[in-house]
Amino acid sequence: MTGHAAAQRVIEDAHRARTFPAASFDVGTSGSSIWTGAIGTLTFDAAAQPARVQTPFDLASLTKVIATTSVVMELVRTGALRLDEPVSAFFADWRGADRGGVTVRDLLEHASGLPARLVDPPPATRREFEHDISTIALEYPPRSASIYSDLGFILLAFLAADRGRATLAEQFDRITAERRGGARSAPGADQRRPLRPDDVLTFDLAPDRRALAAPTRPMVGDARRGRLLVGEVHDNYAAALGGSAGHAGLFGTAPAVGAFARAILRAARGAPDLAVPFTPELVAAFTGRTTVPGSSRALGWDTMLPTSSCGTRMSREAFGHVGFTGTSLWIDPTRDRYFVLLTNRVCDGGTLEEMRTVRRAFHDALGDV
Repeated sequence: MTGHAAAQRVIEDAHRARTFPAASFDVGTSGSSIWTGAIGTLTFDAAAQPARVQTPFDLASLTKVIATTSVVMELVRTGALRLDEPVSAFFADWRGADRGGVTVRDLLEHASGLPARLVDPPPATRREFEHDISTIALEYPPRSASIYSDLGFILLAFLAADRGRATLAEQFDRITAERRGGARSAPGADQRRPLRPDDVLTFDLAPDRRALAAPTRPMVGDARRGRLLVGEVHDNYAAALGGSAGHAGLFGTAPAVGAFARAILRAARGAPDLAVPFTPELVAAFTGRTTVPGSSRALGWDTMLPTSSCGTRMSREAFGHVGFTGTSLWIDPTRDRYFVLLTNRVCDGGTLEEMRTVRRAFHDALGDV
């Protein structure tokens, strides 16, 4: 069985096992997409519509690397933001000997000491989020470890909005404007398969696209429990912030995420002709592994571990990320490959561990592609 056939079998088997109702995927090189498709139906209902390549998925924490890290990268490039700036310079409530030295870099590397989430339900305003995150007890001394935190990326979006003088979504739209149909080809554009108008990568789905999105079900404790979320962000913190946040809120199709991946992959392989902020120098700086003990993190991104969701076949230079809803993106500069797998696991699907097993098998099946 060939790599493509084996990988498709992995996804089909996972769908039959009810790990997720819908999946869309895109695999390619720095120059083009080489394999794309969709499997399953939008829900497990007998009358559900089939998943399509152009189905928008809630990307969940892929937002952290695709949107937030890219916007921070651009602010660093222009000098509007420095990685070594203290978090206390942005938030008046961020005070105390335990956290005074925490920097923007620490937030990006999940090494700030912040826990994953707040103890209480999400507050209603940015100001309340700032206060609650800035005053919450740290779980460990900064840079002594790396513990994954949504809270750090919520703060990153706030400070990026302040320094960029526009919302995170507005700044991200500037970066992706050409890819969404501008006059010139966007970084990472595949001339053999130009992106279509319905290949979206956005915080704000148009009404006609929202109705076609892969549904999700709200988390336990979410006030929206009892109904499907269609084109609405799954994460309740992002929902409380109006649908756009530094840790979640982005929606996208597999080809659109693939186009983003090609831009990053080309820069990681040294291509000099890409639009900012995806320069070889900045991409190398943001995807290099942290010096935090025991951590595989980079600036926003995660890096290859044989035990992680990337499987065992990627090179040591590979980097990527996953999303709670069942999404993942991995990029391997040494092999000149990227791998996009989008699912809506959180629509009556399987556990996080079951999804992790699917991701590993999917990537390993494509090890010789």
